[in-house]
Amino acid sequence: MIERKFVSEKMREFLVNQYLYKELGPGKYSSFEIKRTPLGERIIIYTARPGLIVGKGGENIRDLTKVFKTKFKMENPQIEVAEISNPNLDAQTMAEQIVTTLERFGPKRFKSVGYKTLQRIIDAGAMGAEIGIGGRGLPGARAKSWRFYAGYLKKSGDISMSFVAYGMATANLKSGSIGVKVRILPPGTILPDRLTLIDQTKMTIQVEEVKTTEAKEGSDDAKIEEEKPKAKKKTVKKKVVKKIKEESTEDEN
Repeated sequence: MIERKFVSEKMREFLVNQYLYKELGPGKYSSFEIKRTPLGERIIIYTARPGLIVGKGGENIRDLTKVFKTKFKMENPQIEVAEISNPNLDAQTMAEQIVTTLERFGPKRFKSVGYKTLQRIIDAGAMGAEIGIGGRGLPGARAKSWRFYAGYLKKSGDISMSFVAYGMATANLKSGSIGVKVRILPPGTILPDRLTLIDQTKMTIQVEEVKTTEAKEGSDDAKIEEEKPKAKKKTVKKKVVKKIKEESTEDEN
């Protein structure tokens, strides 16, 4: 039962993603996120153009809430629109920009488009990026695929699944369709295989004295031994004084 619940939730997220991409159109919608709260489900839509998604007086937001209630069976959906701070680091936005340039100017200059887009991503501060362009629409007798890459990019493991941004778009041309895939490793990602070397010249060694319980016990025993002979001396002095007093009394008699 638990597996079915997880599968149904992921399937619903996939359908919501497809619906938003078709309804809002390319160039407007980048990605979304669902956060479950006690009041309902909060849906955050990330985009580079928030004004186009909100619409006049929030008409698009009201229409989307109705669709989420009826079609996707959400109880109390709350839609929020978040603006992407740096579109050059968003993989879906960059893939859609490449598609729009190919549809507008044709596929003849796809190499220059790929290199320019890659340079923009690296200049924005990305640790690594990769752009793949392929399909029958590219100039040539056969279907080709080109790969443009720079920097450091993880393709396997938890880093690639959790931190690498992935975007995909398709350009429909007269000569054929061209697929565009973009992968970006955002700046500030902590990699597990990253090593930091320590400069030994700048290291400082601190030495501290540690007092143990044995030393304390030994000091107490030494004090007791020192006090014992002092007590004997006092008793001897008292005895001598008594003898002197007795001798003095005998002389007087």
